[in-house]
Amino acid sequence: MWDEAFPSFLIGLREGLEAGLIVSILVATLVRAGQKNRLPQVWTGVAAALALSLSFGAVLTFTAANLSGHAQEAFGGVLSLIAVCFVTAMVFWMRRSARTLSAELKEKVQASLAMGAGALVLTSFLAVAREGLETSLFLWTNVRTAGESTGPLIGAAAGLVLSTALCWGLYRRALKMNLTRFFTVTGAGLIVVAAGVLGYGLRDLQESGLVGGGSTYAFDLSGHLDASSWYATLVQGTLNLTVTMTVLQVVGYVAYLGIVMTTFIDGVRGGASAQAPAAGSGTASVPTAAATGDAAAPVRPGRPRWVLPTALVAVPVVVAGAVVAVSDGKQDGSATVSVSERECGRGFGSPQPGQQVFQMHNTGDKVSEVYLVDPGTGAVYGEIEGLAPGTTRALTATIGIGDYAWRCVPTGGTSVTSTAVHVTGGSEVKAVKPVSEDDLKAPLDSYKDYVVQGLAALMTQTQKLQADVHSGDLATAEADWLTAHLQYAALGAAYGTFADLDGKIDGRPDGLADKYQDPGFTGFLRLEYGLWHGQSAADLTPVADELAQNVAKLVHDFPGQDFDPGALPLRAHEILENTLQFELTGDTDMGSGTTLATAQANLAGTQELLTLLQPLLDERDPQVLVRVNAGMKRVGDLVAAAHRPEGWTPVDRLPADRRRQLDGATGQLLEDLAPIPALLEIRKAA
Repeated sequence: MWDEAFPSFLIGLREGLEAGLIVSILVATLVRAGQKNRLPQVWTGVAAALALSLSFGAVLTFTAANLSGHAQEAFGGVLSLIAVCFVTAMVFWMRRSARTLSAELKEKVQASLAMGAGALVLTSFLAVAREGLETSLFLWTNVRTAGESTGPLIGAAAGLVLSTALCWGLYRRALKMNLTRFFTVTGAGLIVVAAGVLGYGLRDLQESGLVGGGSTYAFDLSGHLDASSWYATLVQGTLNLTVTMTVLQVVGYVAYLGIVMTTFIDGVRGGASAQAPAAGSGTASVPTAAATGDAAAPVRPGRPRWVLPTALVAVPVVVAGAVVAVSDGKQDGSATVSVSERECGRGFGSPQPGQQVFQMHNTGDKVSEVYLVDPGTGAVYGEIEGLAPGTTRALTATIGIGDYAWRCVPTGGTSVTSTAVHVTGGSEVKAVKPVSEDDLKAPLDSYKDYVVQGLAALMTQTQKLQADVHSGDLATAEADWLTAHLQYAALGAAYGTFADLDGKIDGRPDGLADKYQDPGFTGFLRLEYGLWHGQSAADLTPVADELAQNVAKLVHDFPGQDFDPGALPLRAHEILENTLQFELTGDTDMGSGTTLATAQANLAGTQELLTLLQPLLDERDPQVLVRVNAGMKRVGDLVAAAHRPEGWTPVDRLPADRRRQLDGATGQLLEDLAPIPALLEIRKAA
């Protein structure tokens, strides 16, 4: 955890001090000008900037969480590259501006005082928002890189607290500090961190498929170094150098570090040379004239510009080589097991009971899936997907009493199974019975029939709704709108196959330029908005016509659309995830107040899907559906309680305790549904 905290500590310290200095300069300028009554305007701008930064971080987290696996990799990779650009620009800007920051801000404050309160609020907001947004983006990237949030968040918090203390000391004239030297040292450190983020981002893009070369490795030390060891974790957490890196990662890392660090150091030397005649003139100006009288650092002649960047790359490599030379680097009890299209499991002996780490090394020419299985039933104890030729990855599995064998499935080849070994000690370990496409064919066909029948009913209902609008009977249209919309909501598991038609039939106005009036806002929610906001039948006729046409096209297209059988188990979780995100927040309420009715329809669609998957689930973990069904009833009862004789209670009018109960029960249900995709994951000939 602590190794993951250092990069975030550095960014928190530097950005916090940068923003803190700006705020201190603003405050000091106002105090000196006898304008203390204007200080609340500064704090208003600062608070707004902090709120924007936190919101930005929340948006990044929320967006990533609602993307598919490949889309998450692409999203994270792109944002990592953006973060590197921001941090690089920030490092060079602060190196250039540290000496004149105070004077520039004082000029802006004087201009703001003349223009009024709004200008001063805007000045403080813009001065802090940039640092806040940069911090949010880089911290989000660090959290994603680390795979956990505790270390990076603690590091960032510690950096911000220390920067606040430093700014207070500078403001109170209790501390003297050479800011130019401080920003130079931290700038060099951040360039190293940014090089690692660049490498991680490039790997994300390779794993997403947007960039090639994902299986072309520059080096693979996984057979010699344990990636979970303290030294590997330390190097990865601080420098983002991993035991296995592709050629693109290494080229990007070295090129960025060499070019940017060389340019940075050259600029520092140039700035120092320019200041040499003014030795003793003081450091960067700070809010209360915290000039220290420190002269600019003397230039050391004769050292080539490339020495420091080369050292920053070479030192970790030398350290890693030394560790490899004195130790095999692997955890005790780990074993190297060979994988290829001709043999599978060479090196697999009789494992001891308990948790074991197996180093799976692909000695063949093809990418392979690797499974640790019960050879009698094919049940899976552990797996690795996409093990590239010449690479080694660790597989951790718990061994208990029973039979074990390795099964290797090379891409385009025939599966190979190793000789089985029998373990007599330990407790019984539960394995997952594999699922094939054939196993999911019957549930998929049944669900397709359910959707076809539902779409036929939907077309009849939307045509009636269309007729209501044409006749001007908008009161009847409201009732028929709800009937048709709930019918569509009950088809949740098929949304992924509806393609663009889903957005046209039930899309939200989020992101549209003109929101509710935007021509791109169509379908049920657009019609709901018009019906409950007093729009005329003439205004709504084209909306109803387009809805009916799109539903008719969906009815025509659906039988010929592809429905990935592997996506079917995912939908059980995704339907109610969307329900919690949109319906239970009221985000999709366009005026009718019926989002809880939609939530009830989503529950019905989920229940239909679970009924079809029940035979497969009962074979693998009968208790899953016991928990899920109890959760479905609990959520269903809470939703049904909001339906009264006069209609549905809008979600924002529910009593606070009832709404908390509903959100909590739905969150628990999502946790109970979470194992289903893993239990029913399609495995290649496992």
